[in-house]
Amino acid sequence: MLFKDIRDYQISFLGLFLVVGISTRDWTLRSELIMVLIATCLLTQWILSWLTGKEQMPNLRSALITSLGLSLLLRADHWTTMVIAATSAIASKFLFKFGDKHFFNPANFGIISALVLTSDAWVSPGQWGEEWWYALLFAGTGGMVLQRIGRWDTTAAFLGSYSLLEAIRNLWLGWTWDVYWHRLMSGSLLLFALFMITDPRSIPNSRIGRVVWAACIAGLTFILRNYFFIPTAVFWALFILAPLSILLDILWLAPRFSWQERKTGVETLQCNVSTDIIDLKIKI
Repeated sequence: MLFKDIRDYQISFLGLFLVVGISTRDWTLRSELIMVLIATCLLTQWILSWLTGKEQMPNLRSALITSLGLSLLLRADHWTTMVIAATSAIASKFLFKFGDKHFFNPANFGIISALVLTSDAWVSPGQWGEEWWYALLFAGTGGMVLQRIGRWDTTAAFLGSYSLLEAIRNLWLGWTWDVYWHRLMSGSLLLFALFMITDPRSIPNSRIGRVVWAACIAGLTFILRNYFFIPTAVFWALFILAPLSILLDILWLAPRFSWQERKTGVETLQCNVSTDIIDLKIKI
């Protein structure tokens, strides 16, 4: 069966976004920098998995997702910047852990590392423009992924909290509602809400923890964007509040997410029928 792993959907959709962005938005992307990002992420994942001895044959899907996320959001003039971003992104999964769980989103950690450690890295939050069909594309594909991993609550809590804060500010300042929609209809914001903040391996395990965590990120994003005028506020908010997921996991215990896709009802039924037949044969 094609796409047995949920991450296969993410890889396909992020790759689609990259092609669509290059062909319709005329991004100043250099193919060699994208190749450097992808190769560095995959190589770093393989080396660190081998050094830690946890995986003989490491699954490189997550590393590929991280490299595609960085390709969509991060811009730089030199290949060394991309190497720094990719290496730090993958290394964060091995270095910053609580128990067996990493708490920094790898792509987000790579973006912040590049912004802090280099002088030529930047992120353009408005690179997707405000065309409605981008929103439909992101919502449709993101919805397919979230339906399978069960993390709609995180996206809803983040977008709901952030849009409410922006609405209150808009009313307070007496602005027209076209200003409000202009601030919300951002492709990068939707990408973040649907594909980055919902990474099930680095966010709180419990539903209430995810809702509280996402609402806190929305609040900090609102403050950083409107009072400190930071255009990349959403990425800084996620980076700053990432360790909060540790506390929320302690407060509200819940099973850790596994990428292994759940069996369908048909598969489970077939398994049960097969087991019954085997038991019957044994008894006979």
